[in-house]
Amino acid sequence: MASTSRIEANKVVCYAHPDAPLIEDYRAGDMICSECGLVVGDRVIDVGSEWRTFSNEKSGVDPSRVGGPENPLLSGGDLSTIIGPGRGDASFDNFWVSKYQNRRNISSTDRALINAFREINTMADRINLPKTIVDRANNLFKQVHDGKNLKGRANDAIASACLYIACRQEGVPRTFKEICAVSKISKKEIGRCFKLILKALETSVDLITTADFMSRFCANLGLPNSVQRAATHIARKAGELDIVSGRSPISVAAAAIYMASQASEDKRSQKEIGDTAGVADVTIRQSYKLMYPCAAKLFPEDFKFATPIEFLPQM
Repeated sequence: MASTSRIEANKVVCYAHPDAPLIEDYRAGDMICSECGLVVGDRVIDVGSEWRTFSNEKSGVDPSRVGGPENPLLSGGDLSTIIGPGRGDASFDNFWVSKYQNRRNISSTDRALINAFREINTMADRINLPKTIVDRANNLFKQVHDGKNLKGRANDAIASACLYIACRQEGVPRTFKEICAVSKISKKEIGRCFKLILKALETSVDLITTADFMSRFCANLGLPNSVQRAATHIARKAGELDIVSGRSPISVAAAAIYMASQASEDKRSQKEIGDTAGVADVTIRQSYKLMYPCAAKLFPEDFKFATPIEFLPQM
């Protein structure tokens, strides 16, 4: 019987139609020519999952034979097999000792890393941070842990500080209060670990500006683009005129949003802005007091006032 297929350049093709694409029938394990229907290969290995999976299942377990993803941050890349507890007589010997033992018990170092990575991932999920920031925070924690630079500090505090640094380095900074809200660590302790990590790793982060927070704060407050542009212009002008020297960028951004919203139809109270920005009402008032005398110079020329400058709130 003549061969029904031939191999060209390490590729199986139909001998009659070498350019025709082949159809793989995984149920039968055959490779079929799409032109003439000839079976040119059999016993094809199915590399898919052994069980069906559905997207709405939230169990967190993928019943695929390939196992979990490789994690280069763990020793050995986490390519190990963990044998579960036995549930039948066949799993034990005559003395009821488990027949199958795990050949490599997880080390304390890997256990600490896994717990920290899980904590970082949980915090990032709560404030909708992308995977790139999670990966950077994991790498920072790994460097700190391997260098043993922060002995005596809680791993959760180091993980929170690493997430804060990762946000700053990726250009999407979050405030200490935002990180503290999704962490179990105090703002003071996160700040201490932040300074120690920068010193230990000899790294740095860019200075935060009002523009880093403006779009997010305005979006959370439901303000239109016109108010956001005005607030951004007000904060930038206030910095150029050296009106708010010594004030934090977050408090300046909050005060600029308050001033722009009060001059528009979409007004927001100090409390609403303070809750969103994570600053106290008195902090907003202090920055607003410094900006109010120069309000005419701060607004963009094309801004449409719903409330004239002379009728803006006076503190």
